[in-house]
Amino acid sequence: MRSGVVIEEGFCFKEDTQLTVLKTSRFFTGDGFTVYDTKGEVLFRVDSYGPDAQLNDEIVLMDASGKCLLTVRRKRPSLHQRWEGFLGEKCNGKKPIFSVRRSSIIGRLSVTVEVYGNSGEEYQIEGSFPQRCCRFYDTSSPNESKDPVAEIRRKVDSSKNVLLGKDVFSLCVKPGFDAAFAMGLVLVLDQINGQYAEDEDVADPTRPEPDDVPS
Repeated sequence: MRSGVVIEEGFCFKEDTQLTVLKTSRFFTGDGFTVYDTKGEVLFRVDSYGPDAQLNDEIVLMDASGKCLLTVRRKRPSLHQRWEGFLGEKCNGKKPIFSVRRSSIIGRLSVTVEVYGNSGEEYQIEGSFPQRCCRFYDTSSPNESKDPVAEIRRKVDSSKNVLLGKDVFSLCVKPGFDAAFAMGLVLVLDQINGQYAEDEDVADPTRPEPDDVPS
């Protein structure tokens, strides 16, 4: 697999990694998130941005120390719902490093992600984010197999074999794929879900099913 560094090489792990994502508030769409690594240490966080920040359509992803890694912002005006990602803080005057576009497919999520620069990478996200069941595919890879580079799954309490609520879920990333970039895409999916909440009630037989117990 080729390098998947988009935000920072330090977040590209050498082996399959399952992160735990906790939605920290339920008052507004995507109030905040805390992301834990396999040792239970905080890896990323998104502080509560609430309704006022939503008006600005801008969200900041930070590392555990509070350093701003990525700002995602909704692009306006746009014929399609499109988001852009910027390195660090404050988007004014900066060029985006990637863009996200939602496709109009009734009853399912289909999102195209284009990474700018020399890499020319493109990804497709398919599944159901409200059900916490999405897969990220590298559609620009010469490898024709449909192996995902990242995946969102419902989380299971392995000690009790109980499926946990949707406010806590797993973000699984493959070796070499940028976990910070993957989490930035989760933030966009959460915003899209807030505007298309009715998708949660639409059955889609083609979407991938979560594993019984995450590996």
